[in-house]
Amino acid sequence: MAAPSPAVIETLKSAVGDGGWTQDPSELAPWLTEWRNRWTGETSLLLTPRSTEAVAAVVAICAEHGVAITPQGGNTGLVGGQIPYGEILLSTRKLRTVRDVTPLDDAMTVEAGLTLLEAQQAATAAGRFFPLSLAAEGSATIGGVISTNAGGTQVLRYGMMRDLVLGVEAVMPNGEIFHGLKRLRKDNTGYDLKQLLIGAEGTLGVVTAATLKLFPIMRSRAVALVGLESAAASVELLARAKSETGGGVEAFELMKRLGAELVIKNIPDSRWPLDPIPEWSVLIEIISGTPGGAEAQMDSLLEVAFEEGLIIDAAIAQNEAQRAAFWRLREEHSAALKPEGGGWKHDVSVPISRIADFIDEATAAVERFHPGARVSVFGHVGDGNLHYDILPAVGEDIPAFIGRWKEGSQVVHDVVAGYDGSISAEHGLGRLKTEEVKRYKTPLEVQTMAAIRAAIDPRRIMNPAVLF
Repeated sequence: MAAPSPAVIETLKSAVGDGGWTQDPSELAPWLTEWRNRWTGETSLLLTPRSTEAVAAVVAICAEHGVAITPQGGNTGLVGGQIPYGEILLSTRKLRTVRDVTPLDDAMTVEAGLTLLEAQQAATAAGRFFPLSLAAEGSATIGGVISTNAGGTQVLRYGMMRDLVLGVEAVMPNGEIFHGLKRLRKDNTGYDLKQLLIGAEGTLGVVTAATLKLFPIMRSRAVALVGLESAAASVELLARAKSETGGGVEAFELMKRLGAELVIKNIPDSRWPLDPIPEWSVLIEIISGTPGGAEAQMDSLLEVAFEEGLIIDAAIAQNEAQRAAFWRLREEHSAALKPEGGGWKHDVSVPISRIADFIDEATAAVERFHPGARVSVFGHVGDGNLHYDILPAVGEDIPAFIGRWKEGSQVVHDVVAGYDGSISAEHGLGRLKTEEVKRYKTPLEVQTMAAIRAAIDPRRIMNPAVLF
């Protein structure tokens, strides 16, 4: 792929206008390193266009001259897919307009640079609810979560990001604009092009806006943190919670004791509401359209769960502040692991019924491979997605431990494959897993995805190091 010539760089600057570009190293630096400091890239130019038309002009210029582009949203990705290594860095963070909110359609159209939190707030202001929620929602952008098909904590009830998108506007690799901002729930007219763009990690085009599904605001909400003796009990408890609430479970988050202990150790002003901290904890959130309905369902669920021996302890949030505090304990897990010196982090999914078996088998395999390693498990039981992280033993040589991550990750991923699972549940492949996933994909899958990409981006200018 050609490096941009000085003349092309000047043409790109003109396309976005004053304030739409920078080459200042101090301004580039925050956008060249990802949150875990694992990936640090380089670029000769950062572009921050303010309109879809400006994005189209930039992509058309790059297509004409064979210049590669790395699209970027809020730079919250964890697999390096948003970090350029010589490519032009194209940020969508200045595309920030809420184009419309239509409560009667239960839909809103927003631009790609709006943060997830801002999208939630726009929906709330219109008397509706946008459900996608994750720890980085204050900085993750709509374009980014679409491009990575983000999941978060409420997939159990509402699905992944691809389930929440009605329409997409995007700039294709030749610079043409795909005008796909429909509000339709039904459109059975051939291939669904928006679904190709969702989860494509910027390889098939740059998402510039989207029409999103909205939902009614529930009239009651209850949150509890419960203690369990085993991961297997969490799966049984989930089944019981679904039946007791008639589908009212919105979130069901599993946490191992090690992670809880590290949250208390490394996150200021944290306190675990269960004492002693159990081997496993689950955060449950129940919603209802009836005032007081969620609270009554939670009380009933916990009463039955105690009687059946599924839980050993429980704390119910009594107000909004406690609810937020309970959720903070879950959402700070990744940040709590960071001070431990790094680790082998895995974002995997297995069938819900096999979660406990997977944890036992993977942990045994890790202990054989690297005796003394500490295993932290947390994640979304309701959709089978676990963040299975391996930390060095206390006092262990950190660089030596990190040096084994490729072999260690293969140990974990081989176990995942044995359960017919996925080595990337919600973070995507990025630079981190693009090569490794070929070990687990069939040749037909790889060839088909490569053929789709070649048809849409024959010069491979869009995020060239990512995917097939």
